[in-house]
Amino acid sequence: MNILIYCAIFIFKIIEDALATLRLIVVSNGKKKLGAILQFVVTLIWIILTGTVLIGMQKDIFKAIAFAFGSLFGSYLGSVLEERIALGTNVFMVEIGYDKANDLIELLEKENYQVSKIKSDNDDNVILMITGARKKTSDIVKTIRCFDEEAFILSEKVKIPL
Repeated sequence: MNILIYCAIFIFKIIEDALATLRLIVVSNGKKKLGAILQFVVTLIWIILTGTVLIGMQKDIFKAIAFAFGSLFGSYLGSVLEERIALGTNVFMVEIGYDKANDLIELLEKENYQVSKIKSDNDDNVILMITGARKKTSDIVKTIRCFDEEAFILSEKVKIPL
C-alpha cells in the first residue's frame, strides 16, 4: 500500500514542478491569465501533496524521498518542455561577409524572416539583424552557416515592451 503512496507523491511532484516551469514561460511571454490559472493548479497540487508528505513523515521518511525525487525529475522535465515549446521570438545579430550578405538576406526574407542590414566598421563585413521564432533558431543558424561557416552569430530572446 505504501508503494502506491510513494508513486503518487513522486508523480504529482513531477507534474507540479513541470507546470510551475510552464507557468514561468507563459508569464514571461505575456500570457498572464494562463499563468494565473497554472499557478492555481500548481498551488492546489502543492498543498495537497505537501500535506500528504508531512502527515506521518517522522515514521515514514520515504514520503520525503519520493517528494525530493519527484522534484528532481519534475525540474528536469520542465526544462525539457521549455526547450521544446520555445515560445517567443529571438533576434540574431550576424556579422557576415559583405559578398554573401545580399544572397542570405534574400533567402531569409523569402522564408518570412525580418532582416535589417547595418554597415560594419569592417568594410568587408556587414551586420544583419534577423528576427524569428525561437522554435526556428536551429533553422536560422543552419541557413546562416550555409552561407558563411565563420559568421559571428549572437542570439537573444526578444521582450517586446508593453
